[in-house]
Amino acid sequence: MEVMGNLVSEAKPKPDPGKTTPIVPDRAADTAPVPAGSGDSAPATAADAEQMLQEAAKSGTNLDTIVSRLVIEQNLATEDEVRHCLERVRQMRDENSQASLVQILLNNEYVTKRQIARLKLAIEAERSGQKIPGYRLEKKLGAGAMATVWKARQLSLDRDVAIKVLPRKFTSNPQFIERFYAEGRSAAQLNHPNIVQAYDVGKAGELYYFVMEYVDGRTVYDDITRHKRLSEREAIEIAVQIADALQHAHAKGLIHRDVKPKNVMITKEGVAKLADMGLARAVSDKELAEAEAGKAFGTPYYISPEQIRGERQIGPPADVYSLGATLYHMVTGSVPFDGPNPSAVMHKHLKAELVPPDHVNPKLSAGISQIIEMMMAKDPKARYQNCGDVRADLRAVREGKSPVIAHKDWGMDLAGVAQAEAAAVGQIAEAPAPKRGSFTIGDLFRQPLVILMLVLLVVSIGINVFLASRS
Repeated sequence: MEVMGNLVSEAKPKPDPGKTTPIVPDRAADTAPVPAGSGDSAPATAADAEQMLQEAAKSGTNLDTIVSRLVIEQNLATEDEVRHCLERVRQMRDENSQASLVQILLNNEYVTKRQIARLKLAIEAERSGQKIPGYRLEKKLGAGAMATVWKARQLSLDRDVAIKVLPRKFTSNPQFIERFYAEGRSAAQLNHPNIVQAYDVGKAGELYYFVMEYVDGRTVYDDITRHKRLSEREAIEIAVQIADALQHAHAKGLIHRDVKPKNVMITKEGVAKLADMGLARAVSDKELAEAEAGKAFGTPYYISPEQIRGERQIGPPADVYSLGATLYHMVTGSVPFDGPNPSAVMHKHLKAELVPPDHVNPKLSAGISQIIEMMMAKDPKARYQNCGDVRADLRAVREGKSPVIAHKDWGMDLAGVAQAEAAAVGQIAEAPAPKRGSFTIGDLFRQPLVILMLVLLVVSIGINVFLASRS
């Protein structure tokens, strides 16, 4: 079976996740924030800054020309200020001084060392041909094998955006290009406050790009890494919002197929947003369903059993399962199933019994545990059938009540077990109700209560006889 997804370090979060073990490249990292200092750390001196920029520029390129243009484009200094600095550079060079524009800009405090470091990223972007009309690339947010994501400025509307760029090695592959465009089309169909908004998708030269809402915040995976696990209330707040987002997507006929902590963004205001529609599929797309039959699309730690089997009919319960696995990870600090490789993890999703969340974290309420267990039922029919019901039960638990749907299902299961056990030991004996006018003496002696009374009577007589013989 072909697997499309990732077994990444999110199973056992560490401050520095390190290398991943891909099944196919992970797109989740594309939207993850860059740790502070990873791409724009300030150089120590002006000479360091100049050398850094020169290394980023093309060989033989006039560095002063590049720097002057970028400084003006990014509004770091005015044209007059840059012109003044360039004139000063010429004067000093005429005096046999080794002055540079970078040094003069820094000396005049028109720019900072950190801003110069960011210019390096812009130079690298231009060197790679990553020039998109109408946008100014500012900072690399993340890079995976499937895409690189940049923070950019949309010049026409003067707003920050995120731009996902398809790597050049895939630009000659029609299948990758079509999937890239499909992600944009899928995201464009959705308009919801808890879904990262799509703005544009297109091509500039040989560059394929997808413009989306820029989320200034972090991922749920970052929170798990930092805090090990989230409080029950905080996890419920996030899960309610993502359930709402999924309900909207499902109503539009789309299944996400890759709900996981790295694909849930949290804004600075605490709003949860579902990201990455790269694996989304329309329920009505029979042609794609046939083409993908027998292939597992998703991330092994959170993938549903029906996705593992590569079933053609994938519906909302698949996303319910993945959201349940994500919620499990949030409240316990552990993935539901772990293993040495993707195959072992997915086998457990198919066969292994789930350890109840409240057994891993005893501080959890019985209600949240019931909800997660129902969300992660192996059989899709035994799960919540829509995210609206998930949301309703989560809200009930948040208010200190029992979940209505999960509790009812759980209660019915207990009743069935109790009845089966009682029947096995002969404690329940049901007789059909007699028809009016047809009751006989034989029917009387077949009634359980009468039988019990007769047994007690016989035992009582036996005891009396025994006591009488002793006296």
